[in-house]
Amino acid sequence: MWWRRPPRLAMQAAIDVGGAADMSPEAVQSFYALMLGFAWAGFLATGYQAATRRPASFRLLQRGPKPSTFAAIPFLVFAAPFIIMRNTLRARRFDNRRFETVMVATIAAGIWSLMTGTVVVMAVSALHS
Repeated sequence: MWWRRPPRLAMQAAIDVGGAADMSPEAVQSFYALMLGFAWAGFLATGYQAATRRPASFRLLQRGPKPSTFAAIPFLVFAAPFIIMRNTLRARRFDNRRFETVMVATIAAGIWSLMTGTVVVMAVSALHS
């Protein structure tokens, strides 16, 4: 009598992605954190723009030592990847910036997004528990 093999869990082996390449569960989790970080940054920046009718920028920190300036710091920590990418793509189009500058800004925004996405994932899992 032939028995079926038990299903492989994600933590037991690499995940098969279309047969082309295998990704470890940690890589998939990092990719989700990266996507969630960019999505959260876009959500915050777009919400700010909808509420104030002007785009979010790092100039929120240049208003002097007021409570609104200190309140902008947590907002900018999570919205920064979107602001960096928006400013980079806009500068590439209008100022004709070099490819290297755009690449470095994209890597910085990606790493920042990965970190903020990891914080968002940890916060959601803490609330879920």
